[in-house]
Amino acid sequence: MLKTMFVAADPGRTRLRFAARAVLGIGLAVLVCALAGHSLTGAVTGGLAALLALFTVADPTVRGQAVTTALLPVAGLPVLAAAAGLHEHPLARDLAFLAVVGAGVYARRWGPRGHSLGVFAFMTFFVAQFLHATTGQLPELSAAVVLSVLSAAAVRFGLWCYERRPAPAAAPVAPVGGTGLIRVTTRQAVQATAGAGFALFVGQLMSGQRWYWAVGATWWVFVNTASRGETLVRGFRRVLGTVLGIGLGVLLVAPLHGEALPTALLVALSVFGIFYTAAVSYTWMMLWVTLLAESLYGLLGVLTPDLLALRLGETAVGALGAWLAVLFVLPVTTHAVTDAWIQRALRCVHACTGEAAARLAGAAQADPAPRVAELEQLLGRVRLSVAPLVHPLNPMLGRKRRARRVLSLLDDCAREIRGLVAVAADPEASHDARLAAACWRVEAAVEALTDGGGEPVTAVAAGPAADGGALVHLHGLERALAELSAPLRASSGSPLVGAWAQQP
Repeated sequence: MLKTMFVAADPGRTRLRFAARAVLGIGLAVLVCALAGHSLTGAVTGGLAALLALFTVADPTVRGQAVTTALLPVAGLPVLAAAAGLHEHPLARDLAFLAVVGAGVYARRWGPRGHSLGVFAFMTFFVAQFLHATTGQLPELSAAVVLSVLSAAAVRFGLWCYERRPAPAAAPVAPVGGTGLIRVTTRQAVQATAGAGFALFVGQLMSGQRWYWAVGATWWVFVNTASRGETLVRGFRRVLGTVLGIGLGVLLVAPLHGEALPTALLVALSVFGIFYTAAVSYTWMMLWVTLLAESLYGLLGVLTPDLLALRLGETAVGALGAWLAVLFVLPVTTHAVTDAWIQRALRCVHACTGEAAARLAGAAQADPAPRVAELEQLLGRVRLSVAPLVHPLNPMLGRKRRARRVLSLLDDCAREIRGLVAVAADPEASHDARLAAACWRVEAAVEALTDGGGEPVTAVAAGPAADGGALVHLHGLERALAELSAPLRASSGSPLVGAWAQQP
């Protein structure tokens, strides 16, 4: 885990800028709330709203991000009003919370914007429970949300808008085809609501005051997961991160006894850690989230050992709720999801090759760079999907080896694609007649792997004449695709992703 945290690549220092900007934006939001005369509760609400505005908005363009950011209060304020108004009516409050859970997950069918608005709506209800918001506090809390979102937007789109450079491809989302319960987002909404219902019931048996922690754990376990295996691994990592965060909090937060300045510095450090580690380690991110929660409870003067033990118990209940939901409510196996992501990645390899070949042939409008960015995102999603198979606790060693082999060969494909695109970008590069044949073989190999439409293509040896750059990378790509045939195809010749990934 330490290796993941400190050795993970940060191309262009993107994660570093992401985290530093978050600290600046959230700090500005809290300062604006303080200058507006808001109480500590208002400042906490504002800081969390700014955190969500900077963390969850992930549209591929700056314009899209600005629109989504502007819509956050539209999604959040009605939910905040409902949560505050139902504070004294537990049954209605609980039913409303579950409705927000289901609607928030279902909103993912509308892509990154729907996902962002769903998360913001859910967390607004969650924060209202965290602060025990009442209708009398509603004007102050609503103003804090609006001011903080504006402050975060001022930093994101004004003071520090590094997205003005060409944006990377948006993170790919799971296929949303089908209707009714076949649709991924519908199924996940049902699962999340069922899991949250279990967490809410058991969480309230454990604590009538902090039960919402269990619901929050269930919600976040479902974010960015699409199968039983992914959910199981993510739940495990959430509990592990919480344990580590509680241990660190005992060492760092408890001795501060709620002192404002050192606790504020620890809050800033926690925010930086959340944003810096989110892309590389869910366990590390949860450690920082737990430390942030402990710091806030320290500021509010309610941090005790019993509270920390309760947080761990509620987190475990939330993870259990998510696990039970994905195991018994409309389950989706790991192999089905993994198969879809690998096929999308291979088709992207096909598209990258075609764009690069067209560029080498002199087509000025051909641009393989966006396809390369998309391929990187897809490979990241493949790694997430395969995580249950390569997890250290997986006892199925044969499937673990095959899964690792697939990941290694896909990484080889990506490396060769990057090399090919770099050659294609060279204005001096010219089209070679052998490129067309090599590209055709690559396309045929991808079609054989994804559609089962024929026998896998055998890679052609590069030979001494293939030292012209593009051909070297194309032959390397052919070799990687040919070697992928073994782990991805069954003895019958049909695509085999499901055969090596048939476990929950």
